[in-house]
Amino acid sequence: MPLPGSVPDPDVLYPLEGFTNTVLLRPLLAQRPGAAGQLGNITVGRYSYYSDDADPLAFFERNVRYNYGFSGARLDIGPFCAIAHGATIIMPDANHAMVGPSTFPFPIFAGAWRDALPLEELPTPTKGDTVIGPDVWLGTECLIMPGVTLGAGAIVAARAVVTQDVPPYAVVTGNPARIVRTRYEADDVARLLTLAWWEWPAEVITDAIPTLVKGTVAELEALAPASR
Repeated sequence: MPLPGSVPDPDVLYPLEGFTNTVLLRPLLAQRPGAAGQLGNITVGRYSYYSDDADPLAFFERNVRYNYGFSGARLDIGPFCAIAHGATIIMPDANHAMVGPSTFPFPIFAGAWRDALPLEELPTPTKGDTVIGPDVWLGTECLIMPGVTLGAGAIVAARAVVTQDVPPYAVVTGNPARIVRTRYEADDVARLLTLAWWEWPAEVITDAIPTLVKGTVAELEALAPASR
C-alpha cells in the first residue's frame, strides 16, 4: 500500500488495503504470459481495476470470453477504467459462420472435418478489435459484444448489452444498449478529449483529483501540464 502522501503504485496487484476483491488489471495480466487463452492480444492501461467478490484473479479467463486467437482481434483496455463484478467481454472468436445452411463450426474439431474445410477457410464474420477507452465505467454484469469501441469517459449500466460503439462521455443502458444521456455537451467533450488527463503524470493527476471529481472542465484545463 502507498505511504501517506505517495502516489499509488500502478503495478501492485491489490490496490485497496485490507481487500482482496479488487485487483489492478495491468499487473494481473503481467502474471499471465502463456496462460489459457491468447493473452498476448490484450493490453491494459494503468490503474484500471476489476472488482469481484468471488475471484477477481480469474478476470482474463472468466470475464474475457472466447479469446482463442482465431480472429486475430485485440482487446485494448485504457487507463483508469472501473470494471464491476461480472462484466463480460465477448471476443470475436465466439462468432459462427452464417453464410451457409449450418452455423456449426465443423473445422474446430479437426480430423476429417478439418480436412473437408480448413480452419482458415471457415467464413467466420470478423468484428475487429474491442477497445475500451480511458476512464470507462463498466457496470455489474454488463456484456460487451465483439468489435465495439467504448469512448473515453463512457458509462455502461448494470446488465446493459453493448452491441455498437459508444461515444465518449455517453451513458448507455438496456439490451441492446442505448444512449440515455451524455455527461457533457459536445464542446466540453472535445475539450476533455484534448486534455486527455489520463495521460498526465501521476503526480499531476494527484494534485488534480479534487477537480477531476468535483470540478469543471475549465478548472481542469487550468491544471493541465504546461507541456500539453
